[in-house]
Amino acid sequence: MNIHGILAIYRFEMARTRRTLMQSIISPVLSTSLYFIVFGTAIGSRMGEIDGIEYGAYIIPGLLMLSLLSESISNASFGIFFPKFSGTIYEVLSAPVSPLEVVIGYVGAAATKSVMIGTLILLTARIFVDYSLDHPLWVITFLLLTSITFSMFGFIIGIWADDFQKLQLIPLMVITPLTFLGGAFYSITMLPEPWQSLSLFNPVVYLISGLRWAFYGAADVNLGVSLSMTLLFLFLCLSGTWWIFRTGYKLKQ
Repeated sequence: MNIHGILAIYRFEMARTRRTLMQSIISPVLSTSLYFIVFGTAIGSRMGEIDGIEYGAYIIPGLLMLSLLSESISNASFGIFFPKFSGTIYEVLSAPVSPLEVVIGYVGAAATKSVMIGTLILLTARIFVDYSLDHPLWVITFLLLTSITFSMFGFIIGIWADDFQKLQLIPLMVITPLTFLGGAFYSITMLPEPWQSLSLFNPVVYLISGLRWAFYGAADVNLGVSLSMTLLFLFLCLSGTWWIFRTGYKLKQ
């Protein structure tokens, strides 16, 4: 394992974060804070409880997941897309680093940024809403799994995209709607049929439900199912990344 190669990629990506601190870290935290102010403080104070949890606290896992998914994909996709766009990707491919080490460097940096953002969001939420962590180790587990999985998904998007428009297509047109419809602001048990059953085909439902259980011990879906779905998506992303480097898809063409 070429540790120096991994660290070189990792440090380069983290240095880019420091140069764009406002866009990379502060902006998503401020955006999520607005949700806490509007939904948690203003609207939440006038709404009833869901599963015995105050509405302002109930939406924290959903908002945290919304930020994790979007930022993980965005950071990882841009991290690999820009070298491909500028042509410097060939320097990485010709360097004495394996595909696995390249992925660890880029995905590791993107996941680190997402974990930092998630931690800051949790600290910020405490200012507006009172919440508890019933299972803190599971919170950390879902935080890490989600960050790594969707950073890898973003890595795949960054290789697939041919321009900046494609780079934003899946996060804006697919991931964000799925998150809003995945129980971020409500419990799917509140939906009438057939919408409740159809919601189970939304993979983000399992992510939000698992994280919500880690917070409050209440979930729409069994914890084992949520964890299994998360690991399944991680496996699919690993398989997709392996196939890309095996075939050289949009890397050596």
